Amino acid sequence: MSDRLPPLTALRAFDAAARKMSFAKAAEELNVTPAALSFQIKSLEEHLGQPVFRRLNRAVELTEAGRVLAPGCAEGFEALARVWRAARRLQDTRGLTVTAGPAFTAKWLAPRLYHFAQSHPEIELRFAATLRRLDFARDGIDVAIRYGYGPDDGLHVEYILPEAIMPMMRPDLATRYRDPRELADAPLFFDDSIEFLDPPATWPVWFRANGIDCDPHPAARFSQADHALDATMAGGGVVLTRSSLALPYLASGQLAAPFDIALTTAARFRFLCPKGHETRPQIATFRDWLMQETGAYPDVLSGKTLINVADLP
Repeated sequence: MSDRLPPLTALRAFDAAARKMSFAKAAEELNVTPAALSFQIKSLEEHLGQPVFRRLNRAVELTEAGRVLAPGCAEGFEALARVWRAARRLQDTRGLTVTAGPAFTAKWLAPRLYHFAQSHPEIELRFAATLRRLDFARDGIDVAIRYGYGPDDGLHVEYILPEAIMPMMRPDLATRYRDPRELADAPLFFDDSIEFLDPPATWPVWFRANGIDCDPHPAARFSQADHALDATMAGGGVVLTRSSLALPYLASGQLAAPFDIALTTAARFRFLCPKGHETRPQIATFRDWLMQETGAYPDVLSGKTLINVADLP
């Protein structure tokens, strides 16, 4: 038996008909006549030496051979479409699609993007604020900003924003709670968005790092870090959360981080793009702007005692 593939047009006709389970609907999708589509499928069956569809009165169904062929055919066309989109994007010198988490987008990126837009009107910036792991080629993503562990195989990686987890509160509350032990009786906000960290960096762990045996109860729990920060800014309590997200508020004095000990983990903030794409003009421009912006803030971790949670007993 020959391994020579049938014509691509015949495979495309079969793929559409297998997805639609209708020759008429497949023909409409491909913008051909039903007769032309039927001819292509017959050509495929002759090439294969067996039928791929059973023709019924008002419907069609896949034969055993058709059921074997359909998944791989669909995957093949999806792979072709994916790499075709990726190749076309290389010619796009204006568009730039960036993805970052909702909290980082809301608290850090969004307030600054107008600076980027003003400085670089030639770049059309699109944004996807999501924690979902996106595929660069399939989803048309140029740059991802992610916090965590990876893996980042096949990607260009640069680390941005030093990160630690520490208690933060409004300055008026900081005058009330001057000692870590006093926080045991404070209204504590739990930021559940950092629960993925392993080992965990939670309120009980922070108390343990301070030599305090305490199993605190939350005044409120938040699934999103930006919501926890908003509640803290309103003066309702004390939050244990990531320093990077609170940088603007810490730098402006709207929030205070008065205690010495901050927790660190192996998780890092990363700038990611496919290897080789970091030199594309719009990606390099965005990367340079991002590094300049992140470097413009004072080091809020300077003078803190940084304790890696992996080193705690």
